[in-house]
Amino acid sequence: MTATMGGRLLTPGEVAALFRVDPKTVTRWATAGRIGSIRTPGGHRRFREAEVNELLAELTTDASEPTPRA
Repeated sequence: MTATMGGRLLTPGEVAALFRVDPKTVTRWATAGRIGSIRTPGGHRRFREAEVNELLAELTTDASEPTPRA
């Protein structure tokens, strides 16, 4: 599925597979404002691929940084 602006649109299931979480978790993130979503005319959520990749890179970078020890 493609959007006219912003590139490809992903389903909650596709986003969930990238983050290795349940699709309901992705929906909760969208409801909480952690990730932006678009509603289709039928009410389904879609996510911009660029925004998803940006969040994935941010979380991957955070996870790979060592935690300082006292």
